[in-house]
Amino acid sequence: MLNNNQTRIGKVLSLEWLGQTLASLCWIISVFVYGIEGNGDWLQLGAASCWMLSNIATIVAIKPN
Repeated sequence: MLNNNQTRIGKVLSLEWLGQTLASLCWIISVFVYGIEGNGDWLQLGAASCWMLSNIATIVAIKPN
């Protein structure tokens, strides 16, 4: 959850953001480790990538003071 005084570095260092970002990164890596063999693998990669982009967008959306 964002508050008005949150900084980008504060958000990046939050347990919530770090946990979600690491989980999405692990998901992306696992797709390549196990290989892309079908449509389901592409969907998994797309979902993990969207999750990662969402996490990054949360940081970009914070306005610097």
